[in-house]
Amino acid sequence: MEAENILSKNITAAGDKAAYDAACKRLLANKIILAWIMKSCLEEYRDSDVNEIAEKYIEGEPQIAKMAVNPDEEAQAEDSGEQIRGAKTEDSTIKEGTVMYDIRFWGIAPRSGGMVSLIINAEAQRDFYPGYPIIKRGIYYCSRMISSQYETEFSGAHYEKIKKVYSIWICTDPPRYRENTINRYVIQEENLIGNVIEKRENYDLLTAVIICLGNPGDAGCTGVLKLLSVLLSSEKKPEEKRRILQDDFCITMTRKLEREVTQMCNLSEGVFAKGEAKGEAKVIRNMYKKGYALEQIADVTEKTIEEVKAVIDAKEPVLA
Repeated sequence: MEAENILSKNITAAGDKAAYDAACKRLLANKIILAWIMKSCLEEYRDSDVNEIAEKYIEGEPQIAKMAVNPDEEAQAEDSGEQIRGAKTEDSTIKEGTVMYDIRFWGIAPRSGGMVSLIINAEAQRDFYPGYPIIKRGIYYCSRMISSQYETEFSGAHYEKIKKVYSIWICTDPPRYRENTINRYVIQEENLIGNVIEKRENYDLLTAVIICLGNPGDAGCTGVLKLLSVLLSSEKKPEEKRRILQDDFCITMTRKLEREVTQMCNLSEGVFAKGEAKGEAKVIRNMYKKGYALEQIADVTEKTIEEVKAVIDAKEPVLA
């Protein structure tokens, strides 16, 4: 199937952490993966079939996220042929600076009486404590996606044309207490005096979603949590990923896709190994600074004295 071929192309690998992050984003930008996220987290798609969402309700074709837009001046987007068409991944204003989106696309929501367009942003986030609450950044992104609609979706005082926006954050390494959770943050009406009911469509304009992954083997890791945890796992072997995708999520993987999954797994192992090496090098350098003998350091770290010397003398705290 065409969707399977696209998925195969988007599970890619390279030789360093930045490339691995880019590969994760391309994987998440695949329509069938986005469809699972949308069905599981966005109420507009709760009653829709995953394949129907992928085929009918995601506007445009998958593209690589390298298009830019500046709301303060007219910009032209280049179609690279690989990321969601019709959306920009960079939101920039002269006064507020530039915001980069991992994935940004249009969703068409089925509702009685017509179709409602949504603007959806999805982000992959490793660091759950980057110095600020992630949810505040998610709400800020929602606000930017709304304000950037001026002169694109509406002009003048035609605020009735504002499209609803979503910002979805997929946290791959959350704290233990947040693992296997999905939280949604919405605007709700509250009657302080009286009982007047406003049409929900007039204020339900932004929603932020925080998805915190866990271990695919945990009891609470089911549904889209399991799908994302398996896809982004640095520990699952290619054959195990293939089996889970096929058996649990009906995603058929071609031979090419299997090869690319293997490459991605190898990449994740390489990234993990680099992280381990840096951590080990830090231990060696700290022990040396505290006066430990080379023999002692070698014994503790199970390295030869020559390897310990190489780490201490290296400009970068990494092991070969």
